[in-house]
Amino acid sequence: MAEDFAKAVEDGLKLAKRVYLGKDSRTVARRMAPPLMERSTNWYLPSAPMVYAVISDPRMVDNPDMPSYQPYVHGMYDPPALIPLQMMGVNLNVDCYVDTAIIGVSGTWRIHCVMGSRSCDCLIAVPMGNQGSILGVEVDLPTKSYVTQLIGEQESKGIGKIARPEDGGFLKPHIFTLTIPQIDGGTNISIKLRWSQKLSYNAGRFSLTVPFCFPEYVTPAIKKISKKEKIELNVNSSVANGILCKAASHPLKEIRRHEGKFSFLYEAEIFKWSNTDFRFSYSVSSGNIFGGILLQSLYDYDQRDMFCIYLFPGSEKNRKVFKKEVVFVVDISESMQGRPLESTKSAISAALSKLSPEDSFNIIAFSNEAFQFSTSMELASKDAIERASAWISTKYTVGGSTNLFIPLRKAADMLSNTCDSIPMIFLVTDGSVKDERNICHWMQKRLTNQGVLSPSIHTFGIGSFCNHYFLRMLAMIGRGEYDAAFDLDSIEVQMNKLFSKGLSTVLTNITIDAFDDREEIEVYSSRIPDLSLESPLTIYGRYQGSFPDNLKVTGILGDLSSFTMDLKIQRAKDIPLDSVLARRQIDLLTAQAWFSENKRFEEEVAKLSIRTCNISEYTRMTLLEKNKMLKTLKHFGAWKKKGDPHIVVESELPEMILLQRLSVGFGDLIATAENIRPGSQEPELPEVAKIFIKTTSNYFGGICNRCCCMGCSRCCSKMNNQCATTLTQLCTALACIGCLHCCSQSCCPNQDD
Repeated sequence: MAEDFAKAVEDGLKLAKRVYLGKDSRTVARRMAPPLMERSTNWYLPSAPMVYAVISDPRMVDNPDMPSYQPYVHGMYDPPALIPLQMMGVNLNVDCYVDTAIIGVSGTWRIHCVMGSRSCDCLIAVPMGNQGSILGVEVDLPTKSYVTQLIGEQESKGIGKIARPEDGGFLKPHIFTLTIPQIDGGTNISIKLRWSQKLSYNAGRFSLTVPFCFPEYVTPAIKKISKKEKIELNVNSSVANGILCKAASHPLKEIRRHEGKFSFLYEAEIFKWSNTDFRFSYSVSSGNIFGGILLQSLYDYDQRDMFCIYLFPGSEKNRKVFKKEVVFVVDISESMQGRPLESTKSAISAALSKLSPEDSFNIIAFSNEAFQFSTSMELASKDAIERASAWISTKYTVGGSTNLFIPLRKAADMLSNTCDSIPMIFLVTDGSVKDERNICHWMQKRLTNQGVLSPSIHTFGIGSFCNHYFLRMLAMIGRGEYDAAFDLDSIEVQMNKLFSKGLSTVLTNITIDAFDDREEIEVYSSRIPDLSLESPLTIYGRYQGSFPDNLKVTGILGDLSSFTMDLKIQRAKDIPLDSVLARRQIDLLTAQAWFSENKRFEEEVAKLSIRTCNISEYTRMTLLEKNKMLKTLKHFGAWKKKGDPHIVVESELPEMILLQRLSVGFGDLIATAENIRPGSQEPELPEVAKIFIKTTSNYFGGICNRCCCMGCSRCCSKMNNQCATTLTQLCTALACIGCLHCCSQSCCPNQDD
């Protein structure tokens, strides 16, 4: 899909050379194509918010203000070409709270490449940073406006207008796209975008990276056009007073600072737009573990207030981490063949190299049966690590069904006698299995009976066929972390992060004294995760009535000594805790709804999703189209003024367009059973075409395997007129039921166009 998008942009840049923009036209033409060595898929993917004109008919491409002679073009673009629109202005607003950033981008783009008498669809692309989640899109046009909105499942069933899959969705896991239909050439488009993303954390420092690198060809070619760029940054951490700004990619000027809050501003009229991502980092100065509690009063459907407990590992890198016993449980089913398995092998080898000599480990590879590196746990000596790396490197994919229970049980048995170290299980899979709820129940009972140092379970999902909510629930039961890679390019990077986070645990068996005997306090996580050097920990939930005045957090440190700390309570001033925690809360509640099959959790997720504008499994995104009616001031008993001849009035109820599902779903048992590789699923054929294939495959299979489009052409050239007419009528009938698409997908897959 990303390759198709990149090809469409490449076609669009070539097509844009037809647009004459006056004296600067030659300069623009040179800027349209990158150097040959840079022409890769990633080069054409958006690295900042972008808008593209969707062009099927190349004859419409021209300057809307200055029509020029254009050579006649034959044919159409299928799929359409994408011409990047020129940007007239952009504002970036960043609000950082605790460990989350809320990003807002507003800008104006102009359809500079389509005749004034023609119109085209416009595609909006929104690349997001670390664990980004789209919150909303607003589009304002002279005669219309559009806004995204989330609605419940039941409400969505009554919507008759459904968007095509390509009109809204994720180009890649971090790139959201939305198509706005039929906008006239020469129109200025005002767009507001909102999304959230996590701040990165390392050694007491928070870092933020916002995609803000605009390609040169979106800069207007006409020099006299004013180009203003504005960046606002607000940080309200409320976690410590000792905050120090470290670095920024743009020349920010500090304008306010007060008690853990500070604000920066950058505003300039520039020659060309930002060509680097916006980066900012700040440190929270503390060498030791510290934390606190934030409280917020809410007035919503729940009628309870919210609390958030945060724990930071501090910046002391030399703090003793736990002695570890680690078992890697790795899926080697046939669907993992190629890049998924190779990336997993590399990440495991890197993780093994981080183990200390006193640590011990084992590896279990599984498909329909389990294969062990060793019959017992091995000390992490140099020789053992080399043998393990060699063993895992020789493992290849195995066909058959996926059996997850057997390797998990073997891993738990190996770690059942741990006494002076912390046991860990790392599970990596790309598929779903039928007994996932039973596995969670079994593991929950097993860990409860095992006592204080029960294994922590860290899970990693690859692709969209595995049940990510099962993996999230399993990690929650095991006090571990969950992570995923939906894009094959990010598997090794994300897996390395998960392994590093788990292997650097500094505090385990964390308890909060007031949670055990207070029914009015609800904690969203059933078990509190361990604290890692690589990431702060947040525990959140709802409470009714008054919150306890004093809370203590206890746990076990890396040297197996006890840890106790009093938590300071403060009101979350100017921090929208419900919005900051919404993404994590929705994911955890969805996992619990799946596990318990409780409709109350589903309803709670839907309400929270709609109120905070976060996508969920139980809501659907819609695009609301509002028409405007322009009226002169004379209609309202006033004289028409020069320069302000009209006012805008909404003329009718908005039209609602239902977008395709944007959530990840609950896994795909069929794809897992058929060992379909992540990212390789072919587009769904029309239903009639699938029926045709099923009923004719036995009879025509041998013929189709020996036929191709060129062979048919040679055959037709030797037919008489009557046969040719009959064949033409037959092909026309087949085309009506989608069988020509079937032919192109199934009969001639290896033929060039």
